[in-house]
Amino acid sequence: MSLLLTIAAGLGGYILARNFVIRRLRFVDAAQSRFAPFTAGLVGTLLLAPLALLPTVTLWTAVVFGIGAAFGTSRGGRIIRRADWELRRIAP
Repeated sequence: MSLLLTIAAGLGGYILARNFVIRRLRFVDAAQSRFAPFTAGLVGTLLLAPLALLPTVTLWTAVVFGIGAAFGTSRGGRIIRRADWELRRIAP
């Protein structure tokens, strides 16, 4: 049960962070910086860490959530940069 919860937390962190960056932080330059994924991962881990007091949630669940948030932030920034590049191309 704990393993499934950890996997779900990682996927949830990834999807939440990616969608948040794409929809809400599209025009924020800091969200596309090199340090944004590290910051998102650290903040995600720290926010979920108090839930480790529950019996089914461990500290590893919070860490996996932070890793998922970091990868989601990175991917969201990459999607934004790629979309901007495609908009700047000259159409034939």
